[in-house]
Amino acid sequence: MFIGCSSGNTRPSEENAAEVPVYLDTNYSFRERAADLVSRMTLEEKVSQMCTDADSIPRLGVPAYRWWSECLHGIARNGNATVFPMPIGLAATFDDALVHEVADAISTEGRVLFEMARKRGNLSKYTGLTYYSPSINIFRDPRWGRGQETYGEDPFLTSTMGVAYVKGLQGDDPKYLKVAACAKHYAAYKMVLQYYRRRYVSDISPRFQGIGKRS
Repeated sequence: MFIGCSSGNTRPSEENAAEVPVYLDTNYSFRERAADLVSRMTLEEKVSQMCTDADSIPRLGVPAYRWWSECLHGIARNGNATVFPMPIGLAATFDDALVHEVADAISTEGRVLFEMARKRGNLSKYTGLTYYSPSINIFRDPRWGRGQETYGEDPFLTSTMGVAYVKGLQGDDPKYLKVAACAKHYAAYKMVLQYYRRRYVSDISPRFQGIGKRS
């Protein structure tokens, strides 16, 4: 499914080998190839792709894929890799060119580790090319406990460093991504704020306090 970044040489089963389908033909656009691939899937196969652990579809030559990988300050949980300073430390440099260089080095290692994992037949979590990084949360309260993962409390600095990091990871090829970055935790950021507010704010109603004592 991840046509724009994957480097696997997949082929459909032998019964379909005579005719190369559009989704395997690089003369077509990514959009055309993706549309063709999805059109060939059953409903069950489509559903199997809509989660972190996407199943393989052998009849179409689609390998299993684990979308969750991390590279907040270096490739995580996928063998040996360079460990760079945490984002809060990178932000303290105020040097977005350096952050871009760091991200470029990280994505190079990510590509190498991806290929090594594939050669070993390792399709487990953290071995893919889709990285849940960088973290662009604004560090509003130290009691959250994960401020070191962010670029700090300043939105302008965070955006500057975040853009540099994403561009460094994804590369500058006009057609293919080096790896795919996923800025977090944008979609559920409100939940993060609500979590530490509920946990630490003392100004809560007596009714809520009662519920807490009973739970």
